[in-house]
Amino acid sequence: MRGVQKMSPAYGILSDDFTGGLLVASYFEEAGIECPVFFDPEAAGEAETQAPIVVIASRTRLVPVEEAKAEISRALDALDALGCGTVAYKACASFDSTEEGNIGPAADMLADRYGDLPVLISAGFPEFRCTVHQGHLFYQGQLVNESVKRFDPVTPMPDPNLVRFLSHQTGTPLGLVMHLDLMEEGTARAALDERVAEGHRHVLLDCSDAGDVEMSTTLALDRRSIVASDPLVVSLGLALGKGREGTAAPPRHAKGPSVVLGGSVGPVAEAQLAAFEAEHPVLRLDLLEGSEETLIAGALDWAAPRIGRPFGITTCADEAGVKAAQAELGRLGAARMAERILAGVARGLKDNGVRRFIVAGGETSGSIVTALGIRSVRPFPRGPNGGGFCVSEGENPVSFFLKSGKLGTTDVLLRALEEIEEGSL
Repeated sequence: MRGVQKMSPAYGILSDDFTGGLLVASYFEEAGIECPVFFDPEAAGEAETQAPIVVIASRTRLVPVEEAKAEISRALDALDALGCGTVAYKACASFDSTEEGNIGPAADMLADRYGDLPVLISAGFPEFRCTVHQGHLFYQGQLVNESVKRFDPVTPMPDPNLVRFLSHQTGTPLGLVMHLDLMEEGTARAALDERVAEGHRHVLLDCSDAGDVEMSTTLALDRRSIVASDPLVVSLGLALGKGREGTAAPPRHAKGPSVVLGGSVGPVAEAQLAAFEAEHPVLRLDLLEGSEETLIAGALDWAAPRIGRPFGITTCADEAGVKAAQAELGRLGAARMAERILAGVARGLKDNGVRRFIVAGGETSGSIVTALGIRSVRPFPRGPNGGGFCVSEGENPVSFFLKSGKLGTTDVLLRALEEIEEGSL
């Protein structure tokens, strides 16, 4: 527009999965700060946006390290091309990863690219009772390796000591600034300076409570880049985006039939699916009962007469079913097969007119959105059901509610269905 000077984003976020990227974006939208989410770095680079904050949501959490590094590099190139003043690599609250990566490699890449050391690292999410104290990760009040997280089929996080665990992933060991040092700014900066003097390129900050998040934000305000979970990513973004709103109109949901697709496993996901199934039909797919093509075709045949009324399709299995699938297909092989099946089902459902998708599972969300060819979305402000609502832009929009498998109330799928249908165009 003539006479309007284009402003670069103050903050660019690269999320290691789709649900996490949407969740942090919803906090900014709730605060009145426009924050588009791109699923393709090239789409971000081509965007004509006046948004103060942008998110690139990737699928770098579980892919091989070299593949993740290539994707991270593409995304950072796009964020740099947009002129983002500060860059964050966003991981989930429990820093889900394997001993090889990919959080540590991302931290090394930020350190090498921007040279602004140390790179601050912060895990946890106290709002959801996931905390880091004296460098140890706790989930629901228990050390993560003793919590329900130990049943995660792909990233059980067997070592609660994040300094030790992440140091397996980085080129140099992490330093630590603990909760007691984060209670006062002078003490916090002195502790950080000590870690730098010791030669640490990366420093983990405790996240025991909201006070730790606030002090971590103060320390991060003069950093070029950070690696963090939701609380610090959001808090820093709210500070950097203050006073800027963007120019896009508020989003509205698409019209059309709805479906729930569940790929996450574990006690939380099982309870949420059971609550949905008590009111609506759900087809449960067994990975060992046929080829991917056969399972997809059967699911679409089952769904065809139900389109127009709520229903669900899931690959979620109980503990015995998960173990059987992993024994036959391998831990990661079973997860990837489930994602491919649900992605194929989603493509078929979209071809048959479904326009609203409620998806449980971070990796599942990534596979479905990618399969549907969605390159970018506008998130909705965080509401009673939390973040995760978004709509694609342009002709034939598609609405989504994408959620992590570990988050949400037992009735979250039912509530999400109600919200996405009430807010349609």
